[in-house]
Amino acid sequence: MSRHLLSRRRALATVIVTAAMGVTAACRDSSPTGIPGAPQERGHTHQGLPTHDELQAALLRARQTDNGGFDLDMWATVVDRSGVVVAVAFTGSGVGDQWQGSRVISAEKAYAANAFSLPALALSTANLYAAAQPGGTLFGLDGTNPADAAAANAGNSADWGTATDPMVGKRIGGIVVFGGGLALYAADGTLLGGLGVSGDASCADHNIAWKTRFFLELDNVRAGVSPAPAFDNIIYDLRGNPGDQVSPSGFGHPTCSDAATAIGQALPTDFPIGHTLQGP
Repeated sequence: MSRHLLSRRRALATVIVTAAMGVTAACRDSSPTGIPGAPQERGHTHQGLPTHDELQAALLRARQTDNGGFDLDMWATVVDRSGVVVAVAFTGSGVGDQWQGSRVISAEKAYAANAFSLPALALSTANLYAAAQPGGTLFGLDGTNPADAAAANAGNSADWGTATDPMVGKRIGGIVVFGGGLALYAADGTLLGGLGVSGDASCADHNIAWKTRFFLELDNVRAGVSPAPAFDNIIYDLRGNPGDQVSPSGFGHPTCSDAATAIGQALPTDFPIGHTLQGP
């Protein structure tokens, strides 16, 4: 083989190796946590779901409104349609400014809202309360999918609530049957995943979650257990004494405060479902 031909083959090999290294690096860079399926830090890149920064901005905006609770800082988690965490955020100035137990609860709420919603029927975690009580048709529901505590609490706590939160890329699981979890729907009504918010009274959690979803413009719900325009809003219809209450709708939730109840009932009017949803 001539020296000229050998030189050309070596040059071609170098080009191929360099290109391959570039593709590998690009693939690695597209997943900031190094986990396949982790969200990219560009607007709504992970199957239409929000990035960490988008989630944090919407959550903070919602938390700064009156929600009828204790005015506490909050956690929020978003999962994709398969239940894998894609973003975790908080509103305080540091990780210790909100209830630390609420980080995992927010992930469980997101998982539950996604797991028990469908393209044509949204169920908030608030809607699951009555049926999951003793004597209810879904009694024991909250024990059916235990959270993966090891996965939820792995990693460095300094990364909690950041773009590299250790829960990102993992399926945490867990079922919560009180307010704060909502399904996320794209403009065409496609079910994308779930949002979970935790850190205050459960009724305030629901109010903040509803507003966060509204600000993310992922609230294009087609139907729920309440008539339009409420759909998957919290329902306050429990009657009777505590421990012996009945929900006429079957999807009722306890009240937390008069203020939270009034705010919750006004959500479909003040923050209406469906920014861009078209069709039936």
